[in-house]
Amino acid sequence: MKASEIGETYTLLGFKPSISKAYRKKLLSFGFTPRTEFTIIRVAPLGDPIEVKLRGFSVTLRKDELDGLIAIVKSASCESNNCQTCH
Repeated sequence: MKASEIGETYTLLGFKPSISKAYRKKLLSFGFTPRTEFTIIRVAPLGDPIEVKLRGFSVTLRKDELDGLIAIVKSASCESNNCQTCH
């Protein structure tokens, strides 16, 4: 997953196999579960780290950690069409 825009909302689909089981467990404990929405809040001036907000709290992840997530951008058309991928 490549973070592109501040304020953009994503829906988490899962994790890439490159993430270790231990780190996957840590992300799950933070609330990064499939079908969870998260929003890009801030990006450091050099692009790393990136702050995301999910389930009412903020988490800061490194760019390579964020790249280990499989996520899609949640668009306005998803909400209006009741998209099964996002919901």
